[in-house]
Amino acid sequence: MVAAEDAGRSSDIAGKLGVEPGMVVQELGYDSDVDDAVRDAVEGVTGEEILDEDAQEVIDLIILWFREGDGDLVDTLVDARGMMSDEGTIWVLTPKTGRDGHLSPSEIAEAAPTAGLAQTSNVTLGDWVGARLVPPKANRKRQPT
Repeated sequence: MVAAEDAGRSSDIAGKLGVEPGMVVQELGYDSDVDDAVRDAVEGVTGEEILDEDAQEVIDLIILWFREGDGDLVDTLVDARGMMSDEGTIWVLTPKTGRDGHLSPSEIAEAAPTAGLAQTSNVTLGDWVGARLVPPKANRKRQPT
């Protein structure tokens, strides 16, 4: 029963993040406090290990673990976009309100447009909350028809 519950939680986490099989996922801001259930869920769906900050591939989805005191969020987002695909997504994950390192939603909302991104949704994943950031539709390349 526990294995079934774990599998259900994993698919729920991956679904909330929009993870699909075959996606190339990069993780930034890894530290000892990250939620391994999130990492396991992503790897379980993609079938691949999450790439680190040294990856040279074109990235479909970036998981950015970000805490107050981690530096300038705008600079981090601009740097993260470097290898991101035109249709890519960045999930900024920060500790929940009241936990060490919490970043206010307004800080993410202010940083996103400065970094050339738009915030589209939010999720709660265990002790972390996430904000989904994507390039504005006007900046995305049109797909051939």
